[in-house]
Amino acid sequence: MNRLLALLFALLSLTGVAFGAMGAHALKSAVGPLPDALERLAWWETAARYHLIHALALGLVAVLAAHVPGRLPRLAAACFVAGIALFSGSLYALALSGNRALGMVTPLGGLAFLLGWSLVSAAALRLPRT
Repeated sequence: MNRLLALLFALLSLTGVAFGAMGAHALKSAVGPLPDALERLAWWETAARYHLIHALALGLVAVLAAHVPGRLPRLAAACFVAGIALFSGSLYALALSGNRALGMVTPLGGLAFLLGWSLVSAAALRLPRT
């Protein structure tokens, strides 16, 4: 298993759980009095969900990289990391600040996720048939 990918998998999973807990507890009380509190909490929840899903996807890619030579698994991992940073990161920042302009970055992260899954698919096609 690729050491860097395994480390990214572990660290992004850890931060995904931590951010999810933070949203459920600290953020709820911090934004509770605001008129858009429910919307901010929904943004945070979406960010944490996609963060965790794609952290787990990095675990899949770490295993895939051990079986598929070449750059496809590493490129997929880079797309997932970029997606977490852009998609989840922009939603976390949006939830904290309320600055809706940050939402313009979110679709770029979604595109990175889609590209990552496309690269995983291409890498899977390189696996031997069983």
